[in-house]
Amino acid sequence: MSLQIKSSFDNDNNEWEIDLTGEIDISSVNEFRESLEKAYKENKGDITLRFDNLNYIDSTGIGVIIGTYGKMKADRNRIRILNPKKNIRKLLTITSLDQILL
Repeated sequence: MSLQIKSSFDNDNNEWEIDLTGEIDISSVNEFRESLEKAYKENKGDITLRFDNLNYIDSTGIGVIIGTYGKMKADRNRIRILNPKKNIRKLLTITSLDQILL
């Protein structure tokens, strides 16, 4: 399954909402990285990743989120994940990222 990304910026809250559908893995991670980088360069605000329709994310995708988090932290912005499926929530819990991103 491929990755579909829909981004929108809320000027009132200075926040990106990025809806992800499909899977983030080695074949789609560059598209995911480029989408986050482009959005953050355009408007340096918080980022909310909506995982409602994301079925899978591997370590490369987690790495992109961690890298983005590091860049944003320097600007005092945050990244968070909403509505991860059970398998993704388990991965976030195992890596202790649930304490930072949920």
